[in-house]
Formats: sequence, structure tokens, C-alpha cells
Amino acid sequence: MSRSDGQRAERGGRVLARAEGLELIRTAGPKDYALIDSGNGRKLERFGKIVIDRPEPQALWQRRRPAGVWKEAHAVFSPSADDEEKGKWRIDKPVPESWPVRVGDVAVTCRLQGLWHVGLFPEQVPHWEWMQEQIRRVRGERPRVLNLFAYTGAASLLAAHAGAEVTHVDASKKAIQWAKENKVASHLADAPIRWILEDAAKFVAREVRRGKTYHAILIDPPKFGRGPDGEVWDLFEGLPALMRNAAQLLATDSASLVLTVYAIRASALAFEQLAADVLAERGGRLSAGELALAARDGGAVVPTSLFVRWAS
Repeated sequence: MSRSDGQRAERGGRVLARAEGLELIRTAGPKDYALIDSGNGRKLERFGKIVIDRPEPQALWQRRRPAGVWKEAHAVFSPSADDEEKGKWRIDKPVPESWPVRVGDVAVTCRLQGLWHVGLFPEQVPHWEWMQEQIRRVRGERPRVLNLFAYTGAASLLAAHAGAEVTHVDASKKAIQWAKENKVASHLADAPIRWILEDAAKFVAREVRRGKTYHAILIDPPKFGRGPDGEVWDLFEGLPALMRNAAQLLATDSASLVLTVYAIRASALAFEQLAADVLAERGGRLSAGELALAARDGGAVVPTSLFVRWAS
């Protein structure tokens, strides 16, 4: 037995139950969203009343719907030659500056940005529903949720609606302002959400030193990014330390963690094994796999991201 294994046994000998295989979670997204079609490197989607056509490198198959359906798009995103996530929107039909999309009991404001993102990742719905279930397990105190790389705040709002006290962390001032607008639109003006404009890795390390704990932690990091003070984030370099610190922030009882990784060309097994390493002493249940968007009328399923979920 190695020294680390001995320490784990001495600290209680808890067993971490790991799923034998990878899991595929398919979702059609919230009711206000629809994946209409996909193929030939593109996907056609409806967010509320607005239909958009944007890149989807994973869509290697042929489209099912006729060209006329694709021409119904209000806006089409064309990537630049240098960076597939940069480019510009071509507006073919009137599109408001912003418009609401309902996600369960909250509202998310969508916008056409310089990037091809619009402010909502509909494939995250199963994680948000799972998070709400975990929040309801907490007894004797108000649940505390930490949302890292929190973007426009759909998860933060849903957690707050479920009764949690939320700490929302993002390195983008613009994203935090967007999330605050979503809070107002969701009629959650008095909900206890703490807004933190900071590098996520720095914030988590400081929370460890403060002895803080959270019942649920959501981690949704980009592959690359910069903090508000120019900090450089690289997923494969920064994630191991971030995960080790996040594990220390988990409450003793009724705790859970969700990691989502959009580096789809990586392996879910790698992130599952990282999570198993940092959470081994906690016991609990661990699963990993892929999230995918499904069209409501059948057809191809679009892979979107990798995930790891753990609960005590």
C-alpha cells in the first residue's frame, strides 16, 4: 500500500463508488429552445422566437431538413479564417438587441454577440436539474452554492430559486452585468447572490485559506482565458490545482460537484480520473461522460461537452 493510500484509509476508509462506464446524457434543452437540425458542420436552433444558424464542428453528418428550413434563420454566424469562435453575424430577419428565453423558473436574456455564443448553453439543463436535486438534500442550514466561470448566470439563478445562497464567480465584468440583468428579469432581485469579479483559481485558493465550505460547486472552465488582472488560464495546466482546492471547499454532508469541459476532443476518462483523485477521501458517487443536444423530432444527436458529477 502506498503512503497516500494509507492516509486515505486512516482518514476513514471511505469508498468512492465510480461508474463502470461513461454516461451519455441527452437533452432537448429547456422548453423555450429547440435544436431544429444539424449537419455539414452547422446547427440550426431556436432560442425563444429567434432561429439561428451557427457553426458546429462536431456535426459531421448530412442535414435532415430541407434547405428551405435553414433559410428560416433570423441570423447566420460566419466564423473568421483565423479563429472559428470569432467572426460575425449576418442578420437576415429582424432580431431584437436582446430577447428572453425561459429556463425552468428563470429567464435568460439572449443576444447576438461577437462570438457565436448567445448567452445560454441549453445542454446544461440536466446538470442544473441535478444540482437542484442536490440542493434539496441539504438539511439544517441554507444550502451554499459556488458557481465558477459562471458566465450569464443561469445556474446561479436556478440555485437561488431553489433556496440556495449563491457565490457567482466570473472573470468578465460584462458577463456579470449580463447575469445581474438576468436576475432582475427572473424576478429574483432579493435572492442572495454574491457577485465576484475575479480569477476563479485565485478565488478558490483564498476560500480554502478562509476555511469556507459549499454544498454544491459548479465548475465550467474554458479551454483558455484571462482573468480580470491578466491572469492566464489554461485548462490542462490549471484544472488539477483548481479541482484539488474545490474538493477542500465541499461541505461535510450533502455535498455535490459538477465539472463541465467543452474541450470535446479531450477524454472524459481523463477528467473522471482527476476527480477520483481529488475526491477519493470523500467517498460518495462519481460518474462521467458526455452531454449531447437532441432534436425533439429525432435525428442526429450533437455532442457538446464532457462532464463529471460527484455527490456524497
